[in-house]
Amino acid sequence: MVRSGTLILSVAARLLLPLQLLFSLFLLLRGHDEPGGGFIAGLVASGAFTLYLFAYGGRAMHAMLKVSPRDLIGAGLTLGVLSTLPAWWQGEPFFTAQWWTIPVIDFKASTPLLFDIGVYLVVLGSVLTAITALVDTDREDDA
Repeated sequence: MVRSGTLILSVAARLLLPLQLLFSLFLLLRGHDEPGGGFIAGLVASGAFTLYLFAYGGRAMHAMLKVSPRDLIGAGLTLGVLSTLPAWWQGEPFFTAQWWTIPVIDFKASTPLLFDIGVYLVVLGSVLTAITALVDTDREDDA
């Protein structure tokens, strides 16, 4: 693991990453009734991984993320498109919200939540792709 930051940055990144990811999950789930949603939650999660990238380097971030940021973009776009299909299956107009109750945990799942998760993944993947490209370009310029 290549450490590219200072001791304070390394410790702060390790402590703040889980807190930022939990906060992004909170924003994602809160977004239907209050301010928040997939876009802002994706930005918060991107900030968490970017801080980790600056502290520990690109290899450590990719090892922790375990998936390419470009794959996150594809998965998010797919999930966003799939969230429109239940309305068609019910014979209702495009993007009509569908709701399901999960009885064991008393949680109401919905197509808007699936769409927000898709937006979350697209924003996370897009920002991380841009940041890693900028970091890689900076390394090439230094060499």
